Amino acid sequence: MSRRALTLLVAGFLVLALGVVGAFLPVPYVVLSPGPTENTIGEVEKKPVITINGRQTYPTSGELNLVTVAYQGGPTSRIDLLTALRGWLDPTVAVVPEETIFPPARSAKEVEEENTVEMTNSQDYATAAALTELKIPFSTVVGVMSTEKGKPADGKLQKGDEINAVDGKPVTDVDVVSEAVKAHKPGDPVAFTITRGTQKQDVTVNTVAGTGNKTIVGVVMQAKYKFPFKVDINVGDVGGPSAGLMFSLGILDKLTPGPLTGGKDIAGTGTITPSGEVGAIGGIAQKMVGARKAGATIFLTPAENCAEALKAVPEGLRLVKAESLHSAVQALDALRTGKGAVPSCAAS
Repeated sequence: MSRRALTLLVAGFLVLALGVVGAFLPVPYVVLSPGPTENTIGEVEKKPVITINGRQTYPTSGELNLVTVAYQGGPTSRIDLLTALRGWLDPTVAVVPEETIFPPARSAKEVEEENTVEMTNSQDYATAAALTELKIPFSTVVGVMSTEKGKPADGKLQKGDEINAVDGKPVTDVDVVSEAVKAHKPGDPVAFTITRGTQKQDVTVNTVAGTGNKTIVGVVMQAKYKFPFKVDINVGDVGGPSAGLMFSLGILDKLTPGPLTGGKDIAGTGTITPSGEVGAIGGIAQKMVGARKAGATIFLTPAENCAEALKAVPEGLRLVKAESLHSAVQALDALRTGKGAVPSCAAS
């Protein structure tokens, strides 16, 4: 063998070896794929997804499936280049930069904790939205989630406190409390009336200047709802806010006579506000694939996701546009009875 041929052979071997090694090098991408579905009017591990105590409930039928997105990768378990390449070639998955799922300023644990909090909020909002739709009254209070270490509220307000009034004025909204504090100058005292446990008490907290020179006391608050009966939602390891719409429909179905689905296999997604507005979500393409694989033929789609959904809708899945819980209920009524218009993403 000539020296030239030997050189080319060795060079080729090195290129091949580098290619093989490179294919298994970790890369900062995350693979999103269709995740499992859960029937909100069914059971998970032999336990009802939705349990209602203290109010009459009714039998249900069919399925109201929430849908999920599974992810592979992340800062602590990065995928390799070969896995990313396979994902780019698969139309049912998406490969996205790691920072879109795990922002650099937050750890993977913090992202998971945030997803858990969002899921908890989603369940409360779903209950509030369902009761609002059914015109069942409930009350709202402002709860303390935490205080910022070193800020004036630290040690004076505690997690679990309910803020009833600020400077003697009753409050039931987080924004109202924030605005009342901002109305003070840094260094001014603010009078809070709180309920801690079963005891009401007055607490005075001084203010300081926060970011943008806004007046703060250093408290993180959250709206808390007091419902006239108990609603428990069991979803296992599912996180994030995108199941809000389907939770609301499941609660509403159990609280009203007659099956909302008409026995059909329905899936859907969308965030929900306490007033019943449906918001956009991520991973719509993967969620539709997961829904269709699970047998769904109808997919409730947030209005803001319609354009994206139309580009990737699986065969056999009908997209129904959902702008609110009320419009979703009306659409399901029309599908069940055959009367009335069914809003379609194709019409948007």
